[in-house]
Amino acid sequence: MAIFNRCEKDDFCTKDPVTPKLVLRFYDANEPGQLKRTERLSIWAAGKDTIPAYRSVSLDSIAIPLNTTTLETVYHLKINDFDGSIANNQIATLTIQYTPEEEFVSRSCGFRVLFNDVRFSTDTNWIQDFTPATLSTIDNQNTAHVQIFH
Repeated sequence: MAIFNRCEKDDFCTKDPVTPKLVLRFYDANEPGQLKRTERLSIWAAGKDTIPAYRSVSLDSIAIPLNTTTLETVYHLKINDFDGSIANNQIATLTIQYTPEEEFVSRSCGFRVLFNDVRFSTDTNWIQDFTPATLSTIDNQNTAHVQIFH
């Protein structure tokens, strides 16, 4: 009787195959080198509910996912300044257009999506300016991709 004890190498995902999120940093429009927190920021994608992590928060940077199955993601960003007891809801629409590209990471990690030829536009409601208007690729989320001035 022959017994074969065959071992297979365990294949663990040791890389970080995460599809990168879009990172936005908010700056003071009057002092462009200064970070400026948003007041009671809420964010939602067109046709979706508010992202729970971004419901009435005050932050100077955010990381939001892009839709990997379309060529465009539209976000609504609402700030809510208070003037006495009156809420001053200001909503800006940020449109991100791109070409998604699947990248094979490994057998255990699978695929991740990169975003190429990225273009940004806004209705500039409370967003006074932003930079850059285009990016060649979003392939990580280690640094801010877009600076928004308000």
